[in-house]
Amino acid sequence: MSFPGFPKEGIAFLRSLARNNEREWFQPRKEIFDSKVKAPMIELVDALNVHLREFAPRHMAEPAKAIYRIYRDTRFSADKTPYKTHIGAIFQRKGAGETKHVSAGYYLAISPKGVEIAGGMYAPGPPELIAVRSWIADNHQQFSKAIQGPRKLLGELKGESLQRVPKGFAADHPAADLLKMKQWYFFETLDVALATTPKLLPEVVKRFQAMQPVLDLLNAPLAKAAKAKQFV
Repeated sequence: MSFPGFPKEGIAFLRSLARNNEREWFQPRKEIFDSKVKAPMIELVDALNVHLREFAPRHMAEPAKAIYRIYRDTRFSADKTPYKTHIGAIFQRKGAGETKHVSAGYYLAISPKGVEIAGGMYAPGPPELIAVRSWIADNHQQFSKAIQGPRKLLGELKGESLQRVPKGFAADHPAADLLKMKQWYFFETLDVALATTPKLLPEVVKRFQAMQPVLDLLNAPLAKAAKAKQFV
């Protein structure tokens, strides 16, 4: 399945929204957002699902669940602008529950600043952190080898880290740097000009596929823990 790219009017709309981020401007132009931004994103998610079926079927996602709402949650933010100036989608692993970012998944966003492509584990909770760190401690050579694969396309593995190795793990562990991490993900921003061309889909697929072995390893201890919990 191919994807022609976003219409230039869609990128122009997001650019204008960044300058006019208020309800009075957005509401009369909502049809432009729906037809030139949201509709193409739905088409792109559908196209990505066709490819995910081949190498990451558990990450296939319905557009309605994958695509983030344009409306910002301003309840706890000093920034009260009502709208996001990008459109994004997440492809989380099936069976991960309703909490986004807990398991390892894919992320894609289109904005006037660029095409953001990411994959990994962004916001694991305490149980997930323990499970993944324990797995890495025992399998660090396998994990270190796997993260070399996506480097050419997406750069180094990223994520916030603790100052010290967490309690329960040896301070001199050979994978101390990986164990200190609180997130494990890859992230790259491509030129926004790519968004309006048919090249967008294959470039996203290529990077998703490169990250898949790492996502599988990060999700493996979570799947094992979930399965064990079923029999408790």
